[in-house]
Amino acid sequence: MSAHPILPSGYGDWLKSLKSRIASARQRAALAVNQELVTLYHFIGKDILQRQANEGWGAKVIQRLSSDLGEAFPDMKGFSTRNLKYMKFFAEYCPALQFGQQPAAQLPWFHIVSLLTKVSDPAARE
Repeated sequence: MSAHPILPSGYGDWLKSLKSRIASARQRAALAVNQELVTLYHFIGKDILQRQANEGWGAKVIQRLSSDLGEAFPDMKGFSTRNLKYMKFFAEYCPALQFGQQPAAQLPWFHIVSLLTKVSDPAARE
């Protein structure tokens, strides 16, 4: 007796097609999640800029926000003071949410942070 049953005609092609569709859907979902996070981070950065302008430099906006968001969303990473500073920097130096012709939301957050922190020349960054 065979360990594997005989597969119906066309099953292999059908399985291959489904695997491809599943992989493609997973990739699109990951890109959509990334886009939402980058857009959220830009929004938070803009709000931080405004709060700091309204409340003054010594108000410790970022430290307070980091603590409060970390407490409110303990299962989420990304609300450290360092990352909130990156969000602020992102909103300040990329106000249109674009790098050159490419929407920043199409880039992973780590790449955005790398562009902002390692490339000081604005023209080169674009």
